[in-house]
Amino acid sequence: MASFPTAVRSSRKLAFSLNNQARHIADLSISRTGKPILRVQGGRSSLGGNVATVFGATGQLGRYIVNRLARQGCQVVIPYRDEMTKRFLKVSGDLGRVVFIEYDLQNTESIEASVRHSDIVYNLVGRNYPTKNFSLEDVHVEGTERIAEAVAKYDVDRFIHVSSYNADPNSPASFFATKGRGEQAARSIFPETTIVRPAPLFGFEDRLLTRLAGITNVFTSNNMQERYWPVHSVDVGHALELMLYDDNTAGQTFELYGPKNYSTAEIAELVDSEIFKKRRHINVPKAILEPATRLINRLLWWPVLSAEDVQKEFIDQKIDETAKTFADLGITPGEISDYTFQYLRGYRDSTHYTLPPATEKEKREDRKYRHVIDSM
Repeated sequence: MASFPTAVRSSRKLAFSLNNQARHIADLSISRTGKPILRVQGGRSSLGGNVATVFGATGQLGRYIVNRLARQGCQVVIPYRDEMTKRFLKVSGDLGRVVFIEYDLQNTESIEASVRHSDIVYNLVGRNYPTKNFSLEDVHVEGTERIAEAVAKYDVDRFIHVSSYNADPNSPASFFATKGRGEQAARSIFPETTIVRPAPLFGFEDRLLTRLAGITNVFTSNNMQERYWPVHSVDVGHALELMLYDDNTAGQTFELYGPKNYSTAEIAELVDSEIFKKRRHINVPKAILEPATRLINRLLWWPVLSAEDVQKEFIDQKIDETAKTFADLGITPGEISDYTFQYLRGYRDSTHYTLPPATEKEKREDRKYRHVIDSM
């Protein structure tokens, strides 16, 4: 048995350690349906008590919102179609916080099983090109209708539908047109739907920086002159997380875009300077390239360029001035040139791999030339 002085010292150490444990900060609010929305700030092991369903979580944007929700302690339900594509999401939260349910976008019962216990539902489902099983109409319109109907049936507190920039039912591009009709379907079924229109995303596994850095990105139809405000996937994920805790975002439309406008050609120059390579881009008339890519897409399982991509090359991003933005959520979006080194370093060869970012190199050269001019 320990002596009395030893026991006293041990008890003091125990009391000190207990008093200095990190305490989680919780904010409790009541939603429109009377359900408590609990936000816990204290790390990945926090238990927030909220249940969120994220459709389309296996896509590029999905990993960011799933990680943020799980880190806040939410139980995240992830409906999936392919067993292999969901594996990386298993480590997004602690054991038991990420739950997987197999579903089919054309099966209403599987969709209802995914949302019936949820406080909030995110719809990130989208396709850039049609397949033999799903047309763009099937995914963006009919799929959205089924999810919205399930949300309304079980009186889910919040429904956040991720659409696209330039979503317009009358757009000449089939991708933008079906996204626009999907928005109309969601609002007609569940009027309090929050619609989010992100600009072209950049980040890990994106279809912007990594596509321009790859050797297969060869053909263009408009000399890559379409213009838009590229946005960081991390910033969009942060915005989607904040919408869970802000009931004022219900029924609102958000356009999320970066701070600077670029053409694809200008972004390609950033990419080339970062990877120390010159990628070749061949311009082919739309009348030839669009039908050619449509035919190729029927043969290839994973097309590099789709007919929908060709259509979008001729449409600049238009900003809806009535929509809310990052500023309404208190977020300052990142600028793409600050992240090219982070996402493109792997495309450098061994000779240039250890060199600093292109932006840092430009700053050094600018300082060198300025020093020469000042000395003259």
